[in-house]
Amino acid sequence: MLLNEESGYFHQVPGWELNCAVAGAVLAELSLLSRIDTDMESLFLVDPTETGDPVLDPFLKEIAEAPHRRTARYWIERLAPRAESIIDRTLERLVGLNILEHHDGDFWTLARGAWESEPDGAAEEGTARQFTRTRIGRVIFSDEIPDPRDVIIICLVNTCDVFRYIFQLDEEAEERIEFICRMDLIGRSIAAAVVHNLAGPLLRRSALTKHIPKVKLRHVLLNPHLRSGNLPAIIAELAKEYGPVFELRPPFKEPMLFLVGPETNRWAHRHSRIYVRTKDYFADFEKVYGANGVLPSLDGADHFRLRKAISPAYSRGRLADQADVLYEYARNFMADWKVGDTYQARSLCRRMANAQISPLSVGVDSQDIFDDLSVYKERALTVKIMKAMPGFMLKTPGMKRRAATVDTLLKRIQSVHTTEQRAGCPRDLADDWLSLHGSDPQFVPQSNLRFALSAALVASVYLGDALSFAVYAMATQPELYERIRSEADALFGDGDPDGDAITGSSIDVTHRFLMEFLRMYPVVPGSMRTVMNSCVVEGYELPVGSNIFIASTASHYMKDVFPDPFSFDIDRYLPPRDEHKSPGYAPYGLGTHTCLGFRWMELQLAVNVLMIAHYFRLEVPAGYKFKFDPLPSMKPSKKLMFHIAEQHREIPV
Repeated sequence: MLLNEESGYFHQVPGWELNCAVAGAVLAELSLLSRIDTDMESLFLVDPTETGDPVLDPFLKEIAEAPHRRTARYWIERLAPRAESIIDRTLERLVGLNILEHHDGDFWTLARGAWESEPDGAAEEGTARQFTRTRIGRVIFSDEIPDPRDVIIICLVNTCDVFRYIFQLDEEAEERIEFICRMDLIGRSIAAAVVHNLAGPLLRRSALTKHIPKVKLRHVLLNPHLRSGNLPAIIAELAKEYGPVFELRPPFKEPMLFLVGPETNRWAHRHSRIYVRTKDYFADFEKVYGANGVLPSLDGADHFRLRKAISPAYSRGRLADQADVLYEYARNFMADWKVGDTYQARSLCRRMANAQISPLSVGVDSQDIFDDLSVYKERALTVKIMKAMPGFMLKTPGMKRRAATVDTLLKRIQSVHTTEQRAGCPRDLADDWLSLHGSDPQFVPQSNLRFALSAALVASVYLGDALSFAVYAMATQPELYERIRSEADALFGDGDPDGDAITGSSIDVTHRFLMEFLRMYPVVPGSMRTVMNSCVVEGYELPVGSNIFIASTASHYMKDVFPDPFSFDIDRYLPPRDEHKSPGYAPYGLGTHTCLGFRWMELQLAVNVLMIAHYFRLEVPAGYKFKFDPLPSMKPSKKLMFHIAEQHREIPV
């Protein structure tokens, strides 16, 4: 009933109110199953026999073991604090029944099959569609006699005051709802208990409970990880002393609140969409490209709508369908590598990523302008988001020249994306953006295409930096290098595999290797946000207007999340350890702004690592001491070099 398919989430009910409604639903379900009953005085046990439902039975047992009868209000209070786990298990069940679909970024939609199928095979209950809005709407807007389950649902939804989000209600409909809510004793009793608890301010977590500590600047300057530039490790070290929420006051800048650790990650993933927004940080950056309202700066329903519309272009499936082309581009790039040559790691890997992403996503070659595009983007991020340089640094003659390459790129893309020239070609990202603009120019205006189409190539920077981290990790661990090469030889030994064949089972070692390097060398250490609704996180109140940094990858370096965090250990991801299943593992971001193309990125990273291992042995020159260059995103220092030490086989080009 609460699902808002426009925003991909749920109509918001204040936390305690929703918890009370969920607790009421548990009691109502037990009543309908004839396990409990209620009168105006108390709630009492009828049958202690387990229902077989793992959500209901723990609460039934608790009621059965109570030494005295209690009121429904009492049990509402007892169950409400555990509502979140009930909601989680219920959502999992609805996904399992193919009624809801869960999407990356923690979005939800009604599954397509739910419009035709019947939940639990119970035809008398009606279809899934009827089970939600249609069935309840029919009861409200007609004289139809509702069944007891409908009465209880209507009581609970009405108590939470969310019918106004779901239906257009006139006075007659509101009177009908009130009449229905008086029809059933259990419904009235539970609704009354919910109303009573909603009025109990002492039960709400709204007051400031802890003072946010302020980090002393000397503790930053003396941090043992400052010299290596390891920003997540720096923040993790500060959290050991200051806790999961602390304030940092950089010189000449606005104060910043840091959220650190697995529990703040959990909060950010599930609840941040309600309390924080992104556009404050991104607005100035998108203006550099003449855009307004691009995907990274949007929140809420607009963000979900655009993300849903463009997501096929970033899917793993689209890349897997063109795996043969991906292999060809990778081989063409490596064909010039000669044993004995030495390359700067960062530049080499960025250009290798761009040699693949540019033709695959926008249909053109951009190697000749890629350096200018990436330098301009990094300068814009440094000036407009990091605020680490004054504004005029974007207007120097060199930056103006580099800015012009964005228009050069757009002209190339538009020149090849005509109907005739795209005939018979696989659909790419540019096709999708141009199609969205053509069908709804208000939703995707022409002014936003400059950013959207060039951002595809900017992704080469992030993917290239991730690849340089991966190659460094492989080159400095010969035993792992050999195990990855064995998997690569098995895959490519008898010809090129289909894209769908590159799975966790076929590349077990490589897959776990990639997970571990993403933990130790995250490209994006966290995200900046602005608090738009005050909230309490881990006992700390975040005031409206606060600038926050959600340090999602700092937990990668916390001993209680990842034991011995500075050791490269791919066995972390095997049962029973499964350390990646903690909310502390977040290499792709959190919540609604989780990286849209991370599955594409995983496949492309895997292919590149495997093909490098299949053809070459790369080394890092002796004596190199690894350092990060952390701004505006994490990347290896310019001093990291890759030496082509050996070629295993000829490259067919």
